[in-house]
Amino acid sequence: MIGKLQCIVLDCPDPAALARFYAGLLGGEVDRPDRRWSLDADWSTLHTEDGTVICFQRVADHRPPRWPDPAHPQQVHLDIDVADLDAAEREVLALGATRLSDAGGWRVYADTAGHPFCLIPG
Repeated sequence: MIGKLQCIVLDCPDPAALARFYAGLLGGEVDRPDRRWSLDADWSTLHTEDGTVICFQRVADHRPPRWPDPAHPQQVHLDIDVADLDAAEREVLALGATRLSDAGGWRVYADTAGHPFCLIPG
């Protein structure tokens, strides 16, 4: 092993808003003090209960990916296991997600900054 994953970083236009979106989806604490990062208008974090850290970085000219459009690649996406796909869909839509498609037993959505993520029956 060369290293250990510290966090996942998503570019976006509004870091605090996207952190709150993912807190609603995954639970956890937004902008918990952490010696590894400074928190400000350009950087926000989510520490999930399982120890995963997702960071959100402001990019002034953020251009969201368009799934599935190779001219605008995904860049990154998250797969999220859920117990009840229909219930999970209602909740992510209420958070502001956009449904993009069905994909072989799971569903693809865009978060509020346009990043795709999949809900997968667990």
